[in-house]
Amino acid sequence: MTFARILGHERQKDILRRAVKSNRLAQAYLFEGPDGVGKELMAQALARMVFCADGDGCGDCPACRKVDHHNHPDLHLLEADGKFIKIEQVRELQREMALRPLEAPRKIALIVGAERMNQAAGNALLKTLEEPNGASLFILMTHQPERLLSTIRSRCQRLQFGHLPLEKLKQALTEKLGLDDTEGHLLATLAEGSFKKALGRDREFFIEQRRELLKRVTALSAGSVLPLFELAKQLNDDKESLPDVLELLLAFYRDLLLFAHARPEQELVNIDLMEKIRREAGRHNVTALLRKLEAVIECRRHLERNVNSQLAIEVLLMRLAA
Repeated sequence: MTFARILGHERQKDILRRAVKSNRLAQAYLFEGPDGVGKELMAQALARMVFCADGDGCGDCPACRKVDHHNHPDLHLLEADGKFIKIEQVRELQREMALRPLEAPRKIALIVGAERMNQAAGNALLKTLEEPNGASLFILMTHQPERLLSTIRSRCQRLQFGHLPLEKLKQALTEKLGLDDTEGHLLATLAEGSFKKALGRDREFFIEQRRELLKRVTALSAGSVLPLFELAKQLNDDKESLPDVLELLLAFYRDLLLFAHARPEQELVNIDLMEKIRREAGRHNVTALLRKLEAVIECRRHLERNVNSQLAIEVLLMRLAA
């Protein structure tokens, strides 16, 4: 992976290129921003540039190929073992980073999901960052920088990574996946500026089954008890898809609110469902639509806190049916 092949983040690329060319890399970087927007790709591209025989991450030299195949002896990856990054993992990384580089001018450690370090692991890493050996580079990546020790944050040069622009993401998805304009708009909008998230989407679910989901949800009424509980059970039986289901519902009710406020169609997510949006927006006033949107948001919060998912979905559908 080279900088040129990474979508967006031109300012961050320029900062890192200039640091490499002038031999003024920081001892530690903190790449922070939403999941899936390119932080890991940028870290790998930086490692390739540092190790590259030509100094530009050519992709052809032995060093670049080793980085691409994850077998470069001077590149070390640290990520959570289970829910957390444990102190034993950090200590093992410290031992590796204390050794002299075997092939490259320096060793590089990539720490993915740095917010998952427990306090002991964080304190251990801090000691290493406070006493750099001059032949090591640490790149920490996180979507929750506030969970890191403030002293770790202060020891790193911080680079912010934002969401990718909608039109740029839409264009990339359309070209890579062969989507039409409507499909590209839908996936790009639901991915919230994350290329990785968009590529992970099940197109059939988001473009076809989305219609069936919205049809069944909007057909519910306060008296439709059996269909409501049947749908709740079906959704709960596929727990892995629940976050995506809630995201679709959020996008739909957001569209209804925007339409009710006479916003341009281009701002909507489900632009291929305009007739349904007109019909549903006409059935409810703005206050009712806000309550439905709040119900979806509350359900998502409950599921993030590991409450009874079946009950949370049933309550959500009852509120949407009201």
